[in-house]
Amino acid sequence: MAELCNTMKDIKKWLAVYTKPRWEKKVDGTLLRKGINSWCPLQKVEKQWSDRKKIIEEPLFRSYVFVNIAEDERVKVLQTEGVLNFVHYLNKPAIIKDEEITIIKSYLLEREATISVESMQYFRENDKVVISHGVFMDNTGTVIRASGNKKIYVRLESLGQVMVVEFPANYVSKSDKLYF
Repeated sequence: MAELCNTMKDIKKWLAVYTKPRWEKKVDGTLLRKGINSWCPLQKVEKQWSDRKKIIEEPLFRSYVFVNIAEDERVKVLQTEGVLNFVHYLNKPAIIKDEEITIIKSYLLEREATISVESMQYFRENDKVVISHGVFMDNTGTVIRASGNKKIYVRLESLGQVMVVEFPANYVSKSDKLYF
């Protein structure tokens, strides 16, 4: 029995941590140097200065870094400079499914998609859709809000956030399915 409990403690899960504002890359680097598997999703963004334009990498989720850790590594993460706390959902640390991490990584690889992140609290569910083109072909999702039929909002419920992916209108079609 004790052996089973030890095995459960050794299982690594993806969790999200809150960081100080603009500390995401620093926290990610520090955690990696500590030997903790962490990931700060970055996207390339064009910024305009008065004299030039420059492509920079910005965190996709502001003040969030993902960690893949076992239960006994939680204190080590919390003791990292710049980490404020674990993200909680329903009063427990939010466990992010491996599939959700994979989806985020896939979105970041999609050249045709423009990604931004917005809080879920401002949206309501609407139509069920199927992506009909690109790496997301045949994937289903829920349109929570549409902007000129160009944006589809994919819910990441364990984070309490919505990833916004902008597709050309002809990439999305209504689904005949009632539930996914």
